[in-house]
Amino acid sequence: MRTWMSWIAVTPFAVWAAVRVSGFEPDWPWVPMVAFTPHAAAGAVLSLALAGLLRRWAAGAVALVTVLALGVAVLPRALPEPAGVAAGGATLRVLAANLLVGTADAAELARLVRSLRPDVLTLQEFTPAAERRLEAAGVRELLPYAVPRATEGVGGSAVYARHPLAAGELIKLGGFGQATAVLTHPGGARLEIVSVHPCAPKRMGRQPCWLAGLERLPRGGGRLRVLAGDFNATLDHRPVRELLAAGYRDAAAAMGRGLSPTWGGWGPVPGVAIDHVLADGRMAVRDFRVLGPIGSDHRPVYAELRLP
Repeated sequence: MRTWMSWIAVTPFAVWAAVRVSGFEPDWPWVPMVAFTPHAAAGAVLSLALAGLLRRWAAGAVALVTVLALGVAVLPRALPEPAGVAAGGATLRVLAANLLVGTADAAELARLVRSLRPDVLTLQEFTPAAERRLEAAGVRELLPYAVPRATEGVGGSAVYARHPLAAGELIKLGGFGQATAVLTHPGGARLEIVSVHPCAPKRMGRQPCWLAGLERLPRGGGRLRVLAGDFNATLDHRPVRELLAAGYRDAAAAMGRGLSPTWGGWGPVPGVAIDHVLADGRMAVRDFRVLGPIGSDHRPVYAELRLP
């Protein structure tokens, strides 16, 4: 009985770790499940403790390897990166928020804009009604330049800014639009801003708009870029890891706050970090915060970056 108990506890986490570190990403239900890898790592630690208490050494060895594998994947997000990028340019403050089909509290978002003074605000699930409420709350006075791509439902997005913007390509797949704009910073830099929002991988079967929406995001290099918004993906999803490998840094992980949840955490649903600010690897990250609720199922995220 003790042998069976130990293997029942250890095996699911061992399989999870094997798939996660293999680089192979099966489709549903793995794509939504893998977002909970930090919680699986905690479960693996408990399975290791159980195998030790039951003195089942074979199961314990497998559990130890599992803990090490998941720890290598997860723990760096909780450890601040050493100061490696000595960017000495201007500061760029970025705020991103999912508006829950346009129903978030416009006055609270305007309060955040007044207190944080972001240079850039990216919005997701941006509807015509939300655009009207934000203008009434004074957001357009605080951030006078905008590339609004409002639609009914969950597919709209926008980029607001304190400095001049030029509209860029709208990345549109499966009814989800990802607004892009080119910001001219007073310091002379021109950088592309993308309001990220691929569709959610929540249905059985393939999710082409989720994968394609992430794969269509511009890779790093060339023009400076910042990708900010609701990625519907964590750093445990292969497409996000590929973006990082292609020249970006996750602002949360750079500050050791990569395990701070931005969605979930209510009832039985554990919180996960699916809202990100990905900065060009030539930028320095000076701050990252997950902010308080604004009447959405997502929490806004804020990053302070330093341009080269």
